[in-house]
This record gives sequence, C-alpha cells and structure tokens, in this order.
Amino acid sequence: MNKPSIALFFPVYGDEGTVETVAMKSLKVLSDIASQYKIIIVDDGSPDKSGEIADKLAEKYPEIISIHHETNRGYGAALQTGFNYSLDYEWICFTDGDNQYDVNELYHLSKLFHHYDLIVTFRYSKIYGTLRTFISFVYNFIIRFLFKSRLRDHNCGLKVIRSEVVKDMKLISNSAFIGAEIIIHAMVKGYPIGEAGISTYPRTFGASSVMSIRHITNSIKDMFRVYNKIFRQKGR
Repeated sequence: MNKPSIALFFPVYGDEGTVETVAMKSLKVLSDIASQYKIIIVDDGSPDKSGEIADKLAEKYPEIISIHHETNRGYGAALQTGFNYSLDYEWICFTDGDNQYDVNELYHLSKLFHHYDLIVTFRYSKIYGTLRTFISFVYNFIIRFLFKSRLRDHNCGLKVIRSEVVKDMKLISNSAFIGAEIIIHAMVKGYPIGEAGISTYPRTFGASSVMSIRHITNSIKDMFRVYNKIFRQKGR
C-alpha cells in the first residue's frame, strides 16, 4: 500500500513544556506512515518560550518549520495559518500543542484514509472537571441541534482531513469553533466523514484558557456567524 504525504501542524500558546514532546512524537509517527511529511508549529503570540523552542527544533530538523504570529490571534486563526502551510500534502493532521491528544493515534487513524475525507475523533472518556464536561455537553448539543449533525464530539482537538477538502472551504472562525466549522462545511458539501475514538491525557504543563469568558463568547459569536453564512446565505 502506498504511503500518503502528510502535513501535521499544531498551535502553541503557553506550551513551552510540551511543544518539543509533541514535535518529536510527530516526527516518529510520520516517518513510519507517510511518504513525505512536514510538521508546522504555529506560535500564536505565546508569552513564554514556546516560539523559541519551535525555532530551535526547526533549525535542527528540516521536516519542522516554525511560524509566528506577532500577537495572539486566537485558536482558529492559528489553525488557518497551519492550513495555509499544509496544502501541498495529501492529508493534513492538526492537533493541540499541550500533548493532551496523542499523535500516535495516527497509526490507526491512517487506516481510515481510503474510506473518508475527514476523520473526526471523539474522547472515550472526559478527563476534565464537572463544569467543563457540562459545558462541552451543552456545546455539542447546540451544534447538533443547529447544524443537524450526528457526530459525538465537534471540538476534539485531533482531526485528519484531505487537503482537497480544505481547499474547498472558506473558514471564518478565529475562535475554537473552527473545529466544528470544518465538520459543518464538510458535511454540507457532502464529503464522507468518519469518527474514531481516542484516549486523552491530563495536561501536565500550564493551564488551558478554553474556559475563559472571552474564549466562550468568541466561540458563540463564530457559531452564529457560520450558521448565517452556511444556512441563511445558502437559502437566499
């Protein structure tokens, strides 16, 4: 079986303790499953040494490139930057820089490449506190209701997508809602979508900002912007 070319990227913000771990694991798995590969680290204006570490990794390993946002532009903007540097490869994998998602999951996700154009992962069990688990439940319920989706988890931070599908999208989210936006675009355009369960792991460094009021508010705004763009404009 021919191996595909794969680009993998992940944004970093306050991830100086994990960025090298994610990068090294990515190098190992991609060297096993890909014919050609590239790893893109997107420093989204991180206030710590994440960007500096990414630069050193890029100097040492030719398969790694380091991209910097001068200011923090948001998770969605960081993903859009990653996509822009990945479109020359057949498949694009994106994950988070905090190492809560194991890129070794690509060993079994790659077995689905011949069946789907987008592979969405869901978490077998939630490792978060009660409040975050509840908010995640409500968030996914609202998305399923608004966008008629049947998927379990729209915001799990590990996905794999065929680059041709990304080229057929015009993403507008700068917030964490971009994960759901990608799914919704693929669903509306009729691309086959697969689901695969994965394990997640506790964050070992730093703290997540996903539960901040600003991030939640921005995600809600993007949710309705995407809804208006896809359904109301499409209807007109």
